[in-house]
Amino acid sequence: MAAGGGAALMRTVLILGARAPVALDLARRFAAAGWRVIAADSTACGLSARSRAVAATLALPPPREQPLAWAAALAAGVREYAVELVIPTCEEAFYLARYRERLPDDVRVVVADFATMRRLHSKVDFIATARETGALVGVDVPATRRVHSLAEARDWAGGEPLVLKPEFSRFGVHVRLYPRGLPKEAPALPEGAWAAQRFHAGRELCSYAVADHGVLRACSAYRPAWRLGDSASFHFAPVELPAIRAFTAAFVARQRYTGQIGFDWIQAADGRLAVIECNPRATSGLHLFAACDPLPATLAGDHDGPVLVPGHRRAAMLGAMMATAGLMQALRSGRAREWWRDWRSADDVITRAGDRGPLAGSLHDLLAWRRQAKARGVGLRAAATGDIEFNGEALPS
Repeated sequence: MAAGGGAALMRTVLILGARAPVALDLARRFAAAGWRVIAADSTACGLSARSRAVAATLALPPPREQPLAWAAALAAGVREYAVELVIPTCEEAFYLARYRERLPDDVRVVVADFATMRRLHSKVDFIATARETGALVGVDVPATRRVHSLAEARDWAGGEPLVLKPEFSRFGVHVRLYPRGLPKEAPALPEGAWAAQRFHAGRELCSYAVADHGVLRACSAYRPAWRLGDSASFHFAPVELPAIRAFTAAFVARQRYTGQIGFDWIQAADGRLAVIECNPRATSGLHLFAACDPLPATLAGDHDGPVLVPGHRRAAMLGAMMATAGLMQALRSGRAREWWRDWRSADDVITRAGDRGPLAGSLHDLLAWRRQAKARGVGLRAAATGDIEFNGEALPS
């Protein structure tokens, strides 16, 4: 879609990861705030591209396979569109951090330095980084160790409840929960580094925040009420826990962190919180802010007021997923009344009055990823995210 009249007078934001619902959400917020929005990605991105909020789209090479070409194309796009603000949403954030110096100095890039990003992405190194902050604010940080075999994990756990997960992973993929300890018949670990972590029982929670040079600027938290198995959620019920905000504020201050950041949490039956991993990028807690909340100004570095928190208590959801996978889960598990209550209490992230193109765009993206998955002999999730995943590897200069 071409930019409307007067676009030359607008400030321009480039939103990366246009395939993601959080990118679509940001595009609508920035457009409503008077910005010209450019959406960029290296795969099918009809979800955002078909939104009325997006003025133009930028096709990029896949950063995981062609990081230098990706960085060059990004820099060219920033100059072509006179971009003054770049916001990543998915794991392209790591590549953006690595190649930040390729962009003009006067462009604001909402991302931390690469060394910090990599450390926080590691499910082992993050725990070591978070331990002092947890002790300071009264949040538990579970004992965690890097292991390379099941025998090593077994020796370390000593029969205690255990979680095993790849050191660099996302969406809960390949996580193994052993609340009664590691059984003898547990399958061997695939090659690579894994995080062995003490198991904490309780309610799963997630959070989202924006920080600027160590100052917490925005914070939200939610319960993943409905999800695909043990993986990504599609219904986000807001929660308000002062301990989450206190930990986040203290953590970003200690790291002098700039950018978006999320944490995964376990809340025990007695209410005590444990922080179990970090996502140094956007998370679905972004959806909980009201349309009138100044999130664009916060991300642009223009909001200096108190910490921004969601201005309403409505839940958010991916409506199509809730109406299909969610409803099927509800009918199979006898939770139809709970599903109906949660459906009525949530706003759809994808479809908006006057901007329904993203729904068709999301179906286009899904079909494209299915074709890729079949051609490459991989699963749908790998086809949808494999081009941007970062697993701790060294990146070329």
